[in-house]
Amino acid sequence: MQVQFDQLATFLAVLEEGTFDAAARRLQVTPSAVSQRVKALEVGTGRVLLLRSKPVRPTESGEVLARLARQTALLTEEAVAELGGPADPGHAQSAEIPIVINADSLATWALPPLARLADEHGLRFDIHREDEQHSVELLRAGAVMAAVTAVAEPVQGCSVRRLGRLRYLLVASPSFAERWLPGGLTVDNLTRAPVLAFDHRDDLQLRYLRRRTRRRLRPPQHFVPSSAEFARAVTLSMGWGLLPEPDVRPLLADGSVVQPEPKAYVDVALFWQRWRLPSPALDLVSEAIVQAASVALR
Repeated sequence: MQVQFDQLATFLAVLEEGTFDAAARRLQVTPSAVSQRVKALEVGTGRVLLLRSKPVRPTESGEVLARLARQTALLTEEAVAELGGPADPGHAQSAEIPIVINADSLATWALPPLARLADEHGLRFDIHREDEQHSVELLRAGAVMAAVTAVAEPVQGCSVRRLGRLRYLLVASPSFAERWLPGGLTVDNLTRAPVLAFDHRDDLQLRYLRRRTRRRLRPPQHFVPSSAEFARAVTLSMGWGLLPEPDVRPLLADGSVVQPEPKAYVDVALFWQRWRLPSPALDLVSEAIVQAASVALR
């Protein structure tokens, strides 16, 4: 198999930009040159690497090359920075680190450590937001280097560290609880009461209902794809929902929400999966995330 650096860089640019023309503008070459490099990479590997859709998508073989391309880009940037930068290798990092984090972690505890790394070490981040049950899909596809995920089984080529448990409390506004949940979380009430979900991939509330009732209930659902607006929708009586414990504390304190039952909660175990790659930048990110999680999570 023959792979050249310029071919890998071009392949990665096409994936990140979504089209050959956009990749050409980014690389300041002609679209024909981009097409020739990608074709040469496919000939050298003997595999079709891209689905020529809009935007382009990697094939299964392309996902393997995408990981290689990102690893090569990261290690090359780090080596160049260290050779030409200050003595402290931490301050020499300028590589972009693509990572995926679930929305609730991003809204509660995961952003401050990344902000510190950006300020103190000059790291740049490309943060993807995805449900913790599905975030490893981006790792498998080579789109990110690390993930906050609920999946404990390591993706091939990755290592795993347990972060802790993020507790979600079942809450509703006082008026909603009075109208829809009189007498508490009975099967009849939970069958009728509207419930909130983040998006169509968020099944946290439905999983709680199955655990609670041993039935597959399908109450009316609203979808609110933003952590802040999700909490706001609960206080506005659109439905009950499971909110991260750090977000719930001030709402309980000021009376915006109530707990229909004190022990109604779900614990979601979170893990940090990252490429097994000798990268100072990725090491910095991993240690910062693990440290922040040790304080914020159960």
